[in-house]
Amino acid sequence: MATTKPDTSTEEAPTSLGSNLKPRHITMISIAGVIGAGLFVGSANAIEKAGPAVLISYALAGTLVVLVMRMLGEMATANPDTGSFSVYADRALGRWAGFSVGWLYWWFWVLVIPVEATAAAKILTDLVGGEQWIWALAVTLLLTVTNLASVGNYGEFEFWFALIKVVAIVAFILVGVAAIFGWIPDSTVSGVNHLWEPDGFMPNGFGAVIAGMLITMFSFMGTEIVTIAAAESPNPEKGITKAVNSVIWRISLFYIGSIFVVVALMPYNKLDDGSYQSVLEAIGIPGSKIIMDIVILTAVASCLNSALYTASRMMFSLGTRHDAPQVVRSLTPKGVPWVAVLMSMVVGFLAVIGNYVLPDKIFAWLLATSGAIALFVYLTIAASQWRLGRVLRAEGQRPPVRMWLFPYLTGVVMLFILAVLILMVFDNDQRQAIIFSAISAVIIIGAGIIVQKRSRYHSDDEGAQPRYREGAS
Repeated sequence: MATTKPDTSTEEAPTSLGSNLKPRHITMISIAGVIGAGLFVGSANAIEKAGPAVLISYALAGTLVVLVMRMLGEMATANPDTGSFSVYADRALGRWAGFSVGWLYWWFWVLVIPVEATAAAKILTDLVGGEQWIWALAVTLLLTVTNLASVGNYGEFEFWFALIKVVAIVAFILVGVAAIFGWIPDSTVSGVNHLWEPDGFMPNGFGAVIAGMLITMFSFMGTEIVTIAAAESPNPEKGITKAVNSVIWRISLFYIGSIFVVVALMPYNKLDDGSYQSVLEAIGIPGSKIIMDIVILTAVASCLNSALYTASRMMFSLGTRHDAPQVVRSLTPKGVPWVAVLMSMVVGFLAVIGNYVLPDKIFAWLLATSGAIALFVYLTIAASQWRLGRVLRAEGQRPPVRMWLFPYLTGVVMLFILAVLILMVFDNDQRQAIIFSAISAVIIIGAGIIVQKRSRYHSDDEGAQPRYREGAS
């Protein structure tokens, strides 16, 4: 079994891992990375809350994601690393920041595992029967095995999962547009009159638009995975550049385009079976429920597959920086961090069991500890780019991706994220998530500060310079 070199430099981590992700894998991961299960499942809740004005909610959330990806793309193309924003936070803000955001991000994806495994199990039980817990176990084990085999296996599974999601969304939009123009004879819906009927475009006021944005915000989580995955490809800079440059049209097409079809064709308060299924049934597409079950199952499997991959790579990166037990750096001959994969899977599957045996309220509290982590990650990316962007420009470096209107737009993004976090405190549906997430963040940040202080103490004892220097690039 091969292991990484004992050098603590994060620069060697990407070369220690495999590099078997092909350009088509990276391309499809980047294209479909924004299409999560939340688009199919959670969009109905956002539409019900904001009405047709949910389009503004998605536009606001999507704009934030575009800008955050632009900032992350600048740092990632300048220095690709499988630890991505955790490594950049380490360099820009200090070891405590890299430690904290890395572990918070790992915790987020570990908790995604039980949610997606349970969702997949429910769909499979409805389709073919059997016990839910058996399906949850089977799906989790299958994707764990594929992740352990090689990074190429992850890429191959994700390629096909992503392709199905892309084809499904494009087909939905094409059918929806045909219905809007009245080109489908048996359709019971047509036109765009539901953009203002029955209660106007913004039936519940602008406050509901903001509340809808808070719901939609977290469906975009996963867009950043391409900057982690690209580090295991032969040409990471090219993959990241293409992904970042295309994020605008991807969000515009897959999210705003498909949601426009939904709110144009259906009353916002009549989406009883989920937004997409309701539209397909109204248009008269046979087997709409089975079609959507298969698409959602694919999206769920894709999310679970990515959760295992992403959590393990973040843990591996933390290990290379001595912020996690060194055993997580153990690699298979094909460059897979097998201990990190297994540890992420075990913790995730324990949460799967907890989803069945713990009272609903307790498990809901557990999930709430990660409810605002997406925004914490975005804020960290912006703060890191604020520091490292100055270093890049001072040194005359010109990475393939550069943040627009730096540093002003970066500052605006940070203020916007802080405003959203404050709004969550005053939103009844989001208050528990922000409070529990803040508690988990405080605990992990406290641990990170302790780790950083101990690191400096040992460095001083040894007469060496601390590895983490303020503003280091």
